[in-house]
Amino acid sequence: MARCPQSLRCIRLFRQLGDEEIRRLDAQCLWRRYEPKQQILGHGDHGTDVFFVASGQVRALIRTDGVRDVILGDIGDGGFFGELAAIDSQPRSASIVAMTGATLARMSAGLFRAVVREHADVCGQLLTLLAARIRALDNRVSELVTLDVRHRLFAELLRISRPDGIAPGRALVSPPPYHAEIAARISARREAVTRELGALESAGLLERRRGALVLTDIQALIALFHDPRGRTA
Repeated sequence: MARCPQSLRCIRLFRQLGDEEIRRLDAQCLWRRYEPKQQILGHGDHGTDVFFVASGQVRALIRTDGVRDVILGDIGDGGFFGELAAIDSQPRSASIVAMTGATLARMSAGLFRAVVREHADVCGQLLTLLAARIRALDNRVSELVTLDVRHRLFAELLRISRPDGIAPGRALVSPPPYHAEIAARISARREAVTRELGALESAGLLERRRGALVLTDIQALIALFHDPRGRTA
């Protein structure tokens, strides 16, 4: 995606809007640069503005006890967050932290709702996105209730990996996440994640490469996920 540090032209939600409309919206937004690890919103904060990520990456998370985080997901270039509060005026449902340097546009809830009402494509995209998030949350709740840590780890590795363009049947997780980050994604302890990753490595299903984790046999990992025991050896 082309970089446009202070324009909504790169925001997927506004893909069908004309240049004049984009310029009008750009002028009505507040623009700000955030540094890595800087908090943008806090869980439970009041405020109804919507934020659009013109460049960089941010993370949605919930801090349960001040130390342990539950990672809900990452939002990169072209994405947005804060739409729930803009719709229902309730407190923020998650904290948002910049993972990289990020340039964000901040739009008032009133303007956001007006754009959604006036443009059918924007409304359709928003509904599709909200439906996708509900489905993803349904899947996550199901995994937390029905799967043990081992199977939740298998599911997360399959979800965040991408096919290796060189070797068929293999996949890459790049950049490689910290064990604590994976633990925060699957609601587990870091020590348990370290143990299960070690078991996959011992079984030859995981390799550590500079800049990536390599899943050496996707079909075997899928089979393990569907195995109630999930044994790697």
